[in-house]
Amino acid sequence: MSARRKPDVDILFAALADPARRRAVEILGQGPRRAGDLASRLGLAAPAMSRHLKVLKAAGLVVDHHPEDDARVRVYALNSPRLAELKEWLAKAEQGWTPQLGAFAAPVAKRAGR
Repeated sequence: MSARRKPDVDILFAALADPARRRAVEILGQGPRRAGDLASRLGLAAPAMSRHLKVLKAAGLVVDHHPEDDARVRVYALNSPRLAELKEWLAKAEQGWTPQLGAFAAPVAKRAGR
């Protein structure tokens, strides 16, 4: 990997750093939504929602398609394989934290028992 290219997980976390984008991902977790529906639920103007969706799409977190009956509309959905990559990274990171937290908790619990 070149020094200029961000690691893949950095792109995901950068996309999720904004609260509106995280909320959009939460809403899309309930099912696909039109961009206008997302904007309305988030209280955002259409151009702002479009910018957020562009970032989420570039990170691979969401995909879009046009319904057969209306090519003017875009429907967004979560990209499950990409979310699985994020879950896998988090699980690996947690494997490193769990023993450390356990090692920290034992002396604390021992002191609390005094």
